[in-house]
Amino acid sequence: MAFNVLVGNVTGPILSIIDLLDDFQQANIALERLTDVYDTKPEEDLVKKAPIHLPALRGHIVFQNMTFRYPTRPDRNALQNINLEIHPGQTVALVGRSGAGKTTFASILLRMHAPSEGKVYLDGYDLEQVSLSSLRSQVGVVPQEVTLFSGTIRENIAFGRPNAPLDEVVGAAMLAGAHDFITALPLGYETVIGERGQSLSGGQRQRIAIARALFKKPRILIFDEATSALDNESERAIQQNLDRILKDRTTFIIAHRLSTVRHADLIVVLDQGVIVETGTHYSLMQQRGLYYYLNSQQLDQ
Repeated sequence: MAFNVLVGNVTGPILSIIDLLDDFQQANIALERLTDVYDTKPEEDLVKKAPIHLPALRGHIVFQNMTFRYPTRPDRNALQNINLEIHPGQTVALVGRSGAGKTTFASILLRMHAPSEGKVYLDGYDLEQVSLSSLRSQVGVVPQEVTLFSGTIRENIAFGRPNAPLDEVVGAAMLAGAHDFITALPLGYETVIGERGQSLSGGQRQRIAIARALFKKPRILIFDEATSALDNESERAIQQNLDRILKDRTTFIIAHRLSTVRHADLIVVLDQGVIVETGTHYSLMQQRGLYYYLNSQQLDQ
């Protein structure tokens, strides 16, 4: 008994020191991450002169001889000689094999990257000269990997506007097909969902992400593989409201499942960073090119 007490007295402080060292290590990692954030230059600094504040967008987009190379791969064009005009209110689907450049396309529109060559014009404005805040406040993005925060459903949908009226939050949730499952929860819109929305299913998280994007009332909407994680119930709920979601918005749908883009006004087929086909679902199927081949592959599976 005395021996056990003695061992405890000796090992206890040692274990405490080990735990303390582990805490210091975690704190050091967190400090390094914070330092990286603080050292990052504001994106607006990339614009040499005073940026242009965009007025309310119509959603007319022109890609003119646009080529893009990632700084880490300067020898390879991620997108090459892109020439494309998108009219206000059009729904445009970007399709192709993995690595074809679909997500890169969207990131350039958000000015996460700047073209290596050529220009992108938004309602006639050179995209590189506009202010990021006036651009991104009018663009809604629904990513494949949803980011939700520890807080209420209401706070997650109205992210950035903590005092937003509840009726606006509800309106966005109804449009995203999320209202019914939210109201079925014990506290409804005041339900705390935990970090990353861990208390919700994948389909429920995705619908909240769609509601968040719609809450901004964006003039341009980007779905980046946004329906890939949806279950059948969630997909039906969104499909029922799709016409209302897309109404009066220029929309980009980046999709692997081609069955989800048949309604698009324009389908852009990318292959190794190059536009190889454009058209509607039916016109592209008649061409029997890459789009036809990708469709046939998915049907066989």
